[in-house]
Amino acid sequence: MNAILRLDDVHTDIGQYHVLHGISLDVPEGGVHVLLGRNGAGKTTTLRTIMGLWRARRGAIVFRHHDITQMRTPDVARFGIAYVPENMGIFGGLTVEENMRLATATGVFDQARLQRVLALFPAMEKFWTKQAFALSGGQKQMLAISRAIIERRDLILIDEPTKGLAPAIIRAMIDAFREIARETTILLVEQNFLFARSLGSSVAVIDDGRIIHRGGMAELAADEALQTRLLSLSLAAHQ
Repeated sequence: MNAILRLDDVHTDIGQYHVLHGISLDVPEGGVHVLLGRNGAGKTTTLRTIMGLWRARRGAIVFRHHDITQMRTPDVARFGIAYVPENMGIFGGLTVEENMRLATATGVFDQARLQRVLALFPAMEKFWTKQAFALSGGQKQMLAISRAIIERRDLILIDEPTKGLAPAIIRAMIDAFREIARETTILLVEQNFLFARSLGSSVAVIDDGRIIHRGGMAELAADEALQTRLLSLSLAAHQ
């Protein structure tokens, strides 16, 4: 499959710390692709480096044949890449509507697009005029993802979307992500292995700032010995 995104020997430093030690990764176009790893392995740093929030010291990041390695974050976003950070990145003092408008290029909604988003996340319509700080954790996450898809994106980077969410909300997220992935490639960092397994077509495992495994999600989900070797745990333990 063609890669929509390619990282080639990417090194990233944060202050005095060398966090990414030569990440090489191809993200195929279409579907959901999962980046797994222990806490502190470099998953979030990888996403932030792709978005230009942290700059790669060495290596190349190529998106649809464009070298975006040293681009500023707004320029990366203009290429059609959205980012949903672990902290969601919403504005608590603004309403749901205002948060959504800020995520558009002009502040004007494409109404057909808006209706598609509201169909995926009905709570956004219900709380349209509410300030975002008053939403529950799950509703805030829905708002963060709604902001990322309110305009057509080619690639969405999503960091730990199920963290702290109730099982019912997670099940709704699975359905929504499947629908989003029909038109948009998703690179997902996730610790909830059932969620990752339900959605992922491919998986890469990162450890100590390096990719140590690439393959199909079904292959990893079926091999408990491989799970234990790569992640020090078994997916079966999370069923």
